[in-house]
Amino acid sequence: MKIFMHWDMEGTSGLFTREQVWYWEPGVRPEAEEEGKQLLIADINSAVAAALEAGADEVIVCDTHHGGGNTRIEAMLPDRRVTYHVKPRLITNGLARWMPGLDESVDGLMLMGHHAKSGTPNSFLPHTWMSEWTDFRINGRSVGEVGIEACYGAHFGVPLVCVQGDRAFRLEMEEQFPHAVAVEVKEAVNHDLCRGPSAEEGRRRTSEGIAEAIARLRRKRPPVFKPELPMTVQIETRSVEDAEALAQKPTLKRTGDREVAYLVERHCDIVRHVAKAGLDLPVEAK
Repeated sequence: MKIFMHWDMEGTSGLFTREQVWYWEPGVRPEAEEEGKQLLIADINSAVAAALEAGADEVIVCDTHHGGGNTRIEAMLPDRRVTYHVKPRLITNGLARWMPGLDESVDGLMLMGHHAKSGTPNSFLPHTWMSEWTDFRINGRSVGEVGIEACYGAHFGVPLVCVQGDRAFRLEMEEQFPHAVAVEVKEAVNHDLCRGPSAEEGRRRTSEGIAEAIARLRRKRPPVFKPELPMTVQIETRSVEDAEALAQKPTLKRTGDREVAYLVERHCDIVRHVAKAGLDLPVEAK
């Protein structure tokens, strides 16, 4: 059994403050950035160990937060069954591809350390990919980053089996993706602050969720989130200017003061034209 873990950072166990996550913002203390990255590394190592213990034969780990680079290979759990990608893109034969290693041979997709979609009340640092986007809809269905990533996985027939994040995120996932195990490791106090159990307790909960997800996957393969093709994608933006800027991209059409839309013929092209993420991308589009 092969498991693909795609890691963001907002939903990491024991990580409770904005500056630990959005460490590139002005005024962030260097020690806060290091705290956040250490918590992420510990969460990944614990989750990988749990997946292997539960019977996974191979685990692929991809660090995606802020373009990746939050993990250090020398700090990761060493095991020949695990492949680590410190960046969410890999260049091969002059072309780049998003989520390297995710293909038809993967049995289950786990979206870990994630967050609720833009505009979600009572959630920690909610957003959907870009801060300028206030909503992202696939065939009329509003989704967050998990929906985008699960749709990308549909190109390869890979089901979403486990997610991890805060309480609002868990509730969102239980509604939209009821077949996936949703692990809650914290709850928001406000947009920039959350609280919850210790990092160790969060990792214990996550390990249990991973074990349950793999056990379910062994019993029965869950449905794949596979929107009907061609897909209509609509992006709502914070401002008219943001919509105008998006509408300059090829294939995008202005459909409202703060909205653009485009058609997608393949699930893997869900954000290819707006976020440079997909298959067979020119290296200069990285």
